[in-house]
Amino acid sequence: MTGRPAPPVLPAPLRAWLGPVAALAALVVLALGVLYADAGAPGRVDARILAAVDGVAPPWRDVALAVDFLGEPVGAATLVVAAVTGCLLLRLPRAAVLVVGGVGLAVGTTKLLKSLVGRTIHGEENLSFPSGHTAFLTAFALVVALLVTGRLGLGRTAGTSLVLIMGLLAGTAMGWAQVALGAHYPTDALGGWSTALAVVPATAWLVDRTADRLAGRTAERTADAGRRARR
Repeated sequence: MTGRPAPPVLPAPLRAWLGPVAALAALVVLALGVLYADAGAPGRVDARILAAVDGVAPPWRDVALAVDFLGEPVGAATLVVAAVTGCLLLRLPRAAVLVVGGVGLAVGTTKLLKSLVGRTIHGEENLSFPSGHTAFLTAFALVVALLVTGRLGLGRTAGTSLVLIMGLLAGTAMGWAQVALGAHYPTDALGGWSTALAVVPATAWLVDRTADRLAGRTAERTADAGRRARR
């Protein structure tokens, strides 16, 4: 034991900016959910984007399938296991918890929202809003960006920019793949991206708060044991 406190997974300089961003993202999810509740057809914005993106031909379809694989069980599990292994090798258990918790809660939230919103695509049994694939890859990118920010000690502007850019790139890539393959409406992808953006910062804050409390209790017990031993 070195006695040094574990580094936070939500760096302090980023909290003031990512908090409002997460709140705004949650409002976007709420607005889209209300707008498309129980809908079974694309909206006006969806129709315009679908006309340009839906049904892409090779080689772009192959690219879309490759990106889509990252959100499938095998691809997603591979990414998560690799990230968790890296965190444990670097002795960053708090970061490993964020990888699992951040990604898991983002995807779990989309599953809950799908049943609540009830929007469908290609039949009544195919719930579509928000996109779980888009939420997964966005959440994964956000988590990795947070960990890189903390590891490199980036400041507020550079760190926040890195987190948002990585989240945007990942969400755009997966959202495009889902729309191109006909699996989701564009607004489903936006909902998935916004869900991840709302969930991950909140999860990181919760991981830090919980870990700090546990560390504080452990330190208190250790100090009490030391005092009793000296008596």
